[in-house]
Amino acid sequence: MRRVRCVDGSDLAVVPVPSRDRCGRPFEVTLELWRDGEVFGAVGERCGYFLAELAGLVAAARADGSPQAARWPDPDDRFPEPESGVREPELFAFRYRDRGDVAATGELRCALRTSSLWVGGHDSAEGRWRVARRAVLEAWGTAGRGVRAVLTSADLARFLADLVAEAERTARPADSVR
Repeated sequence: MRRVRCVDGSDLAVVPVPSRDRCGRPFEVTLELWRDGEVFGAVGERCGYFLAELAGLVAAARADGSPQAARWPDPDDRFPEPESGVREPELFAFRYRDRGDVAATGELRCALRTSSLWVGGHDSAEGRWRVARRAVLEAWGTAGRGVRAVLTSADLARFLADLVAEAERTARPADSVR
């Protein structure tokens, strides 16, 4: 289970739950959302592969020598590059658990946001703009309430790595776990 602290002070836990075939064997995961210890929603049927792929892309973007390193000196600002023309791209969006679910089962999405802050005196021409990128993780529960967490690329990399590792542990057949 991976937890993040939300802007409103609440705790959001994302728990991978195995999807099982007709014989009961796990083959993928769905995500349960928990807010402050209570069920919040369920999203992302068969999303494990996608999350693992994104974890690799975030790790590659953070690496020194990556194409992102030239443009973003601070590793916390380095994320996978969006498609050209996309200003604030979504890294992922899981809006329901099964295709047949209504939209009210929850939502988990992560988008990149860019912000600028003037560093220097307020009335001075001496200074510079500090441009930063952050991942904004938003979760919407079954009751329509939402929470938001703002993550650096290091935070997102840890979140994804922990989530993928937990998904791999939960997706193992019970007889192979010791």
